[in-house]
Amino acid sequence: MSESRIQCSALRSKIMSAAEAARLIQNGANVGMSGFTGSGYPKVLPAALAERITTANAKGERFRVGVWTGASTAPELDGALAAVDGIEMRLPYQSDPACRKRINAGEMEYIDIHLSHVAQFVWSGFLGKLDVAVVEVGGILEDGRLIPSSSIGNNKTWLDQADKVILEVNSWQNSRLEGMHDIYYGTQLPPNRKPIPLVKVSDRIGEPYLRCDPSKIVAIVETHSPDRNTAFSPPDENSRLIAGHILEFFKHEVKKGRLPANLLPLQSGVGNIANAVMAGLNDGPFENLTAYTEVLQDGMLEMLKSGKLTCASATAFSLSSDALGELNANLDFYHDRIILRAQEISNHPEVIRRLGVIAMNGMIEADIYGNVNSTHVMGSQIMNGIGGSGDFARNGYLSIFMTPSQAKGGAISCIVPMVSHVDHTEHDVQVLVTEQGLADLRGLSPRQRAKAVIENCAHPNFKPALRDYYNRALDQSPGKHTPHLLEEVYNWHLSALRGEPM
Repeated sequence: MSESRIQCSALRSKIMSAAEAARLIQNGANVGMSGFTGSGYPKVLPAALAERITTANAKGERFRVGVWTGASTAPELDGALAAVDGIEMRLPYQSDPACRKRINAGEMEYIDIHLSHVAQFVWSGFLGKLDVAVVEVGGILEDGRLIPSSSIGNNKTWLDQADKVILEVNSWQNSRLEGMHDIYYGTQLPPNRKPIPLVKVSDRIGEPYLRCDPSKIVAIVETHSPDRNTAFSPPDENSRLIAGHILEFFKHEVKKGRLPANLLPLQSGVGNIANAVMAGLNDGPFENLTAYTEVLQDGMLEMLKSGKLTCASATAFSLSSDALGELNANLDFYHDRIILRAQEISNHPEVIRRLGVIAMNGMIEADIYGNVNSTHVMGSQIMNGIGGSGDFARNGYLSIFMTPSQAKGGAISCIVPMVSHVDHTEHDVQVLVTEQGLADLRGLSPRQRAKAVIENCAHPNFKPALRDYYNRALDQSPGKHTPHLLEEVYNWHLSALRGEPM
């Protein structure tokens, strides 16, 4: 790697191998690592740390660390450390199969936190001391400021709060990313908080570089390694139908005067359904759209390219290889149309509420009254985590949750009498969408919501059973406000666990 990526001469003496840097992390340390949905995570230090843990374990010396990140990362980080049983505590979000297996087996502690809360928790000391920050950057300026890479996430907080800092300087990251970032250093804890001066998606309120006290930097590791790119499947029929229902809903809301002609800033979760919605919007009638979201996926990049989307604000990229090639080939075009912010700003409730964001997120299941489970299978098995869906659902102008109406080849209904785990209560859920249809729950009482959800969202194979449950609950429940049959409310989940028909 050229020395041009490390322009600060005073820091060049800190360059070392990943194995040498890993030896600076002690057993029991809490380590804040960069990374958000496969972008900007450290590429070689986690593997070196996993090797150190393996060596310690072979000697009978148990070695584990706490791993804090922005969100999910990649197998080279989560997977490598989970494989050697090297993670004591994981937060705030994960999607790695090895991590998930250990968490559900009770072999790894996991704290599922709203992404907007992480920085405040760390600054307030709720999570304990942050010992080490391991952060990937695109370069180091002459004065020691850091050029962020393809995600920001919690990096600002890690660099501020950690006792020791290890930097991975990745020459693979496009040098033309410099200047795309907006790092705001004005957030404070109560009672000293002031309004965040962000009133438009395109506003830049900070600076393009990360600050770090040079005296805390104990190691610099040079890398040239790509991000983990996720290939998205082409939209299937269910995804296209869900997208179609949402687009028709937007048209209706514009006609009613409840949304402007260019809608409101869009937030979209990760996945194929989200990309299908973006593809639908790209082909739809709406112009001059904006996005205020966590991750920028293929669909939003396509909308920027076509001109449908004028500006997108996020904290990270989550692109396929083809979309990444498009970004790098035309980065001069995208540079001023994309803003990457710290996740404490990208997910900040104040900003989301002010901008009037339209939140669109996936779910595992919803119940007939509008409660949503987005994290757990059958009540106790974690899938990934709540991520930023709660930040946007509770504070957005519109909160939309979407899923196919059934799962496991039609064996399981995603619309149930009562969700087995609640992440988003009926008070934060305004619209439910499946390939069957859309239920607008705004202004409806619980009993009205139940009818709307069953008739509009449930699959025909399960609709009669849901109607039967609701009608019997209405007749037999001691309370008629939110009728339930407590003795059988989880029978559908219990049948699924036993492998019986629902």
